[in-house]
Amino acid sequence: MSTTGMTSTTASALHPDLSQLRVAVLGAGKMGGILLQAFLKQQILAPEQLLGTVAHADRAAALSAQWGVEVSTDNLATAQQADVILLGVKPYQIPDLVAAIRPALTPQKLLISFAASVKTSAIEQAAGMEIPVIRTMPNTPSMLGAGISAICRGHYAQDEHMRIASSIFETVGRTVIVDEKHMDAVTGLSASGPAFIYIILESLAEAGVKVGLPRDIATLLAAQTTFGAARMVLETGYHPALLKDAVTTPAGCTIDGILELEEGGLRVTLIKAVMRAAQRAKELAAG
Repeated sequence: MSTTGMTSTTASALHPDLSQLRVAVLGAGKMGGILLQAFLKQQILAPEQLLGTVAHADRAAALSAQWGVEVSTDNLATAQQADVILLGVKPYQIPDLVAAIRPALTPQKLLISFAASVKTSAIEQAAGMEIPVIRTMPNTPSMLGAGISAICRGHYAQDEHMRIASSIFETVGRTVIVDEKHMDAVTGLSASGPAFIYIILESLAEAGVKVGLPRDIATLLAAQTTFGAARMVLETGYHPALLKDAVTTPAGCTIDGILELEEGGLRVTLIKAVMRAAQRAKELAAG
């Protein structure tokens, strides 16, 4: 499936051999930690191929013991050992981080950022050289291998670099290649989107309690229904509206519920939520 300016990666895409690469995650916090653990769980990279950094020495020691991976507080020393460097700090910290590791950078290394709003050109400028840079935006379901990661290339990134990035992020779910101009929209939709879905799921479960269901059963019904509906879209390829119509029988229960959703403005509210999140994503790099 493809649209203008974006293409989906497929299983038939050529994947590079990652067995000889050393990969560092500078800023192994929430998303960085999710990625490191996924690399280990999926066995895409061996523990000796992985490096990480965090801000505090006690946290570094704890994570090293937990994951069996070298974790330190020294970004420069870690970057010197790595072929692929993932930048996992907050958006406003990216320029200072890249400047700090600049002595370790060469055009043969690959920088991959998953910081919202930070453009590849800003990272290239901070590096001060013609280094390949790739920008990604994964989301938290990556923890379970059910994520979606958008990927775009910088000025000096080649096809081989994109294949490396795709192979890395396919370990935690699906990937989609987009033009960089779409990355803030991706942040508003798929990076923030899980929180919106959790609110919907929670509301469905509360509704189940309201109409008499035990809370644990209502939550299970709501969660599996959400999962199944998403899987129907992904695996059938049908438009959500078509799948909705298949559930909505004439004069049945569902159409009454849909009328309530429309009257409550759910559709417009969700659209506005994504728009607001995308707009905020544009502002994050400024701190």
